[in-house]
Formats: sequence, C-alpha cells, structure tokens
Amino acid sequence: MTDAEHHADAAAQLWGWDLHAGRAVKWEQRGPGQDMLGPYPSRAAAEQWQQVAADRNEAWDDTDERWEAFWDQREPDNSATTDDDEH
Repeated sequence: MTDAEHHADAAAQLWGWDLHAGRAVKWEQRGPGQDMLGPYPSRAAAEQWQQVAADRNEAWDDTDERWEAFWDQREPDNSATTDDDEH
C-alpha cells in the first residue's frame, strides 16, 4: 500500500459535522472548511460534537471558578513594601 493509498483509506473512515447541513458527513464528502467540524473517528463522535463541547466548556468554567476562588482567598503580599515606598 502506498502512502497515498494509506491516507485515502484513513480519510474514508473519518467523519465530520457539516454546520451548514446540520448533519454528519463522511470526511471525504465534506463541504467548505468554514462549514465543517472534525475530523472525527466515527459518525457517532461527529454527531456528539455539541455534547463534547458543552462538557469541555463546563470543565473550563469549573476550573476558572476554582482559580478565581483561590486568588480571592489569598491575602495581598505586602512584604515587598518598605517605609520608603509609602512616601
């Protein structure tokens, strides 16, 4: 199998989500890049893109909240301030 044949075979197994059509499509049949998400390893994975994105966003929001709470609890570090800095 040549390199080109290998890549063609691999692409034939990939799927994408066509934002314009609102459905999963085989990667080799995809439309314009700005209308596509993917590639995904399966049709099911392409169809679940919204849930995956929502789960990631929720995880990032949780991380942001923990990060902000950590910094809100810290007391300001005034050890670098000297009497000369106040005048």
